[in-house]
Amino acid sequence: MIFIGIDIAKNSHFASAVNSDNEVIVKPFKFTNDDKGFNLFADTFKNFDLSNCLVGLESTGIYGDNLTTFLFSKGFKIGRINPIQTDSLRSSNIRKTKNDKIDTLLIAKCLMLGNYTLVTEKDIEIIKLRTICRFKFDVKKSQSKAKVQLVTCLDIAFPELSNFFNGNLHSKSSYALLTKYPTAKIIANTRIDALTNLLYSASKGHFKIDKAIALKALAKHSIAMDNPAIGKQIQMLIEQIQMLQKQIDLLDIDITNIMEKLNSPILSIPGIGIWLGAIILSEIGDITRFSSATKLLAFAGLDPSVRQSGNFNATNTKISKRGSKHLRFAINYAAELIIWNNDTFYQYYTMKLAQGKSYLNAIGHVAHKLNRVIFKSVSYTHLTLPTNSLV
Repeated sequence: MIFIGIDIAKNSHFASAVNSDNEVIVKPFKFTNDDKGFNLFADTFKNFDLSNCLVGLESTGIYGDNLTTFLFSKGFKIGRINPIQTDSLRSSNIRKTKNDKIDTLLIAKCLMLGNYTLVTEKDIEIIKLRTICRFKFDVKKSQSKAKVQLVTCLDIAFPELSNFFNGNLHSKSSYALLTKYPTAKIIANTRIDALTNLLYSASKGHFKIDKAIALKALAKHSIAMDNPAIGKQIQMLIEQIQMLQKQIDLLDIDITNIMEKLNSPILSIPGIGIWLGAIILSEIGDITRFSSATKLLAFAGLDPSVRQSGNFNATNTKISKRGSKHLRFAINYAAELIIWNNDTFYQYYTMKLAQGKSYLNAIGHVAHKLNRVIFKSVSYTHLTLPTNSLV
């Protein structure tokens, strides 16, 4: 058996290979994190029997994702290694030297000792899923920013409109109206029949002529200033919001397709649907990186920050907010949903409120509890959600 160790970095990687007798058969060499470098690696081992080769990489960050996908597509068997394992081997040496070349040999030795998790097709899908989920997260963030800007513009162009739509300025009816008639002055000068037809069509018959009359009267007596430039900004923002929504819908199709392939038991947890489940699975990645639910909690940045000095120990601390912001968002959001979908979590939440905890503090406790369930769900193939007892 040939064991190939790769030390991952942002711009370039190092690799070496040893045989079953721990003899170095390929000395450590450097290859860049690009197409040229990947092909150099493949060419180095092109005469090797790939069925008799095992490539090892540490489970660290995103810099190895492209290489992992490339090697998998070329038929290499890949073992993912917890950095704790290589650290342990390094510590056992008298000279605790660390450099990229030596690390490749340590990684190869970890493979020889069987300290790895074999990369499967599902792992490759999770890498793809992480990329899609993070992009969707950014797109939704841009959309939310545009929506805030739209409301700000409407506070100038037609401040009374929010009450007309019962506070929902982002409805299809509102967008249809503002796309054609973006300011109070334009609406006030529009014929009743035109307003009626537009509102009736956009609301699927919910808004009739009485609503059109009320809207025209509201616009006529609006305190809004006459500023055509604001109207153009409103139309542009609505176009941007709708364009971003189309992107989100396309990304949702890709996310759903991958989640159906993964068929993860995480979706059996009340409050966790495809979107949140996809974020959680893709951010966790290789669950073997975490020896306990506490380690996973720290990775999400939901662990309490430590404040200690001398004999002083803080009793009121905030979460550390280190690690994956995406995982932290998903677990916190899921915690807010699960209290309304599971009696055990609801009872736990109300118990924390009864203890004098604030809403956010109580949700934080629920998130900790949910994190333990998630850890079990991802670690094992079956999840049994508690019904009569607390986790």
